[in-house]
Amino acid sequence: MSEMTLKRITQQLIIKHLKNIKIIATDIDGTLTKKGEFSSQLLSTLEQLQKHHIKVILITGRSAGWCQGIVNYLPVWGIISENGGVYCLKDNQKIIPLTAIDDVVKHRQSLQHNFEYLKSQFPQLITSSDNQFRITDWTFDCHELTQEELLNIKDICDQNNWGFTYSHIQGHLKPLEQNKAKALMSLKEAYFKHLSCQEIMTVGDSPNDESLFNLDIFPISVGVNNILKYTEKLQYHPVYLTNLSEIDGFCELVKFLISNNV
Repeated sequence: MSEMTLKRITQQLIIKHLKNIKIIATDIDGTLTKKGEFSSQLLSTLEQLQKHHIKVILITGRSAGWCQGIVNYLPVWGIISENGGVYCLKDNQKIIPLTAIDDVVKHRQSLQHNFEYLKSQFPQLITSSDNQFRITDWTFDCHELTQEELLNIKDICDQNNWGFTYSHIQGHLKPLEQNKAKALMSLKEAYFKHLSCQEIMTVGDSPNDESLFNLDIFPISVGVNNILKYTEKLQYHPVYLTNLSEIDGFCELVKFLISNNV
């Protein structure tokens, strides 16, 4: 899909179509970060959303342990981690599973076995440093992998009926049915049944955000500008596109939303 087929976010677009947003469900890395770091710009923007009664749900591939810590420090409603495997609420902070796993130890042994097979085909694979804090998935670093290598890994996983997704940071071996959209819909049904999907905006930047761009589930999705490097590889694409990348693009989007809600 070319850039020209994605609708650029504008003030007029917000006023006409996006003025009733109650929840923003957003990826973190590459969407809320800049060169891999949080900034005062992010904190200010999240505080503005809170002030205008727009809830933020973070939805990330990061580990359960990492997310249980970070939810304490940001003004957000809660966080879904491991690409939909578990979640943690601001008010509770208990890790709650979204993917049913009967025996976590056996599940992780199976994931490790699958990873070791991949490593036999791609010796450069390195288990991610946060893997020890995970429950539902197994991750490896993607920094040194080419796009072709990632697609080859995906083909191997597809052939073996393993779940796999990736971002610019990590590759994830996971349960087949586990994804961000399914997890977000579970939280919607549990906590926000009164809201329609037209009142939820999803935001992301990478292939592991792809399910959030499924128009049949979420009609209002946004890619920050850096999503463009992946659009040719995605089955589902965001409906809208920010003009700027990473946190600058997210702040651009929020500025339009808040100015319309004043």
